[in-house]
Amino acid sequence: MSSLNALMIAIEMAVRKRDEARQALRERQRACDAAKSQMEQLDNYASEMQQRWGASEGAAMKPEVMFHHRQFMERLQHAIDLQTKVVADQAIRLEASQKGLMAAELRLSSLNKVVETRRRDIALAQMRREQKQTDERAALQFIGRTFGMQFQEA
Repeated sequence: MSSLNALMIAIEMAVRKRDEARQALRERQRACDAAKSQMEQLDNYASEMQQRWGASEGAAMKPEVMFHHRQFMERLQHAIDLQTKVVADQAIRLEASQKGLMAAELRLSSLNKVVETRRRDIALAQMRREQKQTDERAALQFIGRTFGMQFQEA
């Protein structure tokens, strides 16, 4: 029974770890979604800026304005490149969290199966003890009747 109690404590700990892994996964999912959202905003902004400047291509612009626009677009592209790396990093972290949750759930499932097996073994052992006691009582009654009749007949 003490091994069963130890297993129940291990299950409680495994449940806590699984719950922590779920929470970490939720947080990673939110961070990943936020990074993707920011990436979309940067892409949309870059497209919008490109459309604005594309509409005024025929207009005469000073070289300084064109230089600043090009420089701005390069910086915007650099921000997009950095955000792409952030999104990739968040995806890796999300995958690691998913694997951590799967490992925690597998551990919990394994412990539950061990407890189930132990309980079945304990119940089977108890049933065998009861059957043995029943058989012994029946044998004693049989012996008592058999010898009791022989003593009465003689």
